Amino acid sequence: MGKVAAAVKVMPQSPEIDLDELQDRLESSLPEGAKINGVERDDVAFGLVALIPTVIVPDDAGGTEAVEEAFSTVEGVESVDVQNVGRI
Repeated sequence: MGKVAAAVKVMPQSPEIDLDELQDRLESSLPEGAKINGVERDDVAFGLVALIPTVIVPDDAGGTEAVEEAFSTVEGVESVDVQNVGRI
């Protein structure tokens, strides 16, 4: 069984959101078997910064759908968008 790595762009609801706390909430929301393997920050505009965690999930877990759904329910998240997916 292989694994899939996905870069997921997570937009916070406002520039006032504490990104460290948001990152902790994202990690806590991950479905079983998934893990974050690093997080980048992307300056978007007007002080808004997106988090781009690289998430590793088992290949048989249905891809990134469960992670996208979990991230979407986290407090402070405006939107979730998968940027890049690849097998490892």
